[in-house]
Amino acid sequence: MTQKEIYNLAIKMGIEADLRGKPMVDKIMKRINQKYEAMPKDQKEEFDKERLTNPYSDSRILVETKKQIKRILVGVDMEVGELLLADKLGNIDLVLAHHPEGCALAGLDDVMKLQADVLNLYGVPINIAENLINLRIEEVSRGISPINHNESVDAAKLLNMGFMCVHTPCDNLVADFLKKKIEKEKPEFVEDLLNLLKNIPEYKEAMKIGVGPRLFTGKPENHCGKIALTELTGGTEGSTQIYERLAQAGISTVVAMHMSEKHREEAIKAHINVVIAGHIASDSVGLNLFLDKLAKQKIEIISCSGLTRIKR
Repeated sequence: MTQKEIYNLAIKMGIEADLRGKPMVDKIMKRINQKYEAMPKDQKEEFDKERLTNPYSDSRILVETKKQIKRILVGVDMEVGELLLADKLGNIDLVLAHHPEGCALAGLDDVMKLQADVLNLYGVPINIAENLINLRIEEVSRGISPINHNESVDAAKLLNMGFMCVHTPCDNLVADFLKKKIEKEKPEFVEDLLNLLKNIPEYKEAMKIGVGPRLFTGKPENHCGKIALTELTGGTEGSTQIYERLAQAGISTVVAMHMSEKHREEAIKAHINVVIAGHIASDSVGLNLFLDKLAKQKIEIISCSGLTRIKR
């Protein structure tokens, strides 16, 4: 496969696994294209044209290579050190990161709009979901603005190393995977939900080093009630004010990758059970679901930087 083919596959899989459903994603993409066509010439020149075909601004080819990809180095955070590791290992055709770098990091806030649509699917009125998420988007945008976005990208260029990142598509894959598993097994109590997660290989491995699934709020004997997977995809953590609205929509339990103390405090006030699946373990699940497709194309995968490689 070429790097472009790998990139296109990631976007395709991300759309297919999107919790909003492909028809809604297609509608959003059509609207973006219509807005682009109506732009004046100077705005078109500034516009990121990848957005016309890729709905996930945090996933991009960062340094393009024309090589046929036979051997890739993959990890959760692939920065200058990992790029030097790839160079040291030799014969690495592509470095693939999960967390965004470069222009994809700069675009992290844009993908958070996905969260409003997912919240709406769980019963939160769209006007409330959008307003709360928009406030958080502005906060994240300000937070990432001073970052040295291109540090690792510049290193990849000097090393003449193919480099790309796949963030939300992989997060969509793990969200879809867990949603289907939870719907199939129908855990009644929070303890049952925790055990369901702990039996998934990536989370089972995470338990061995003390970073597996755990309960952040609520009690193991609490009923799960209606479970929402609102904090597994969509860039980063959403608004702290959303938990009260989720409770009003009938949600009893939230499954998340990670959670700040401020978010946890608000979830407690709303009487929401919060099960933290684990950040890096969840990233590993999403990456593995994507990497299994690459492995079928006879691409050798070398894992590092937190990725627990499990084949399915």
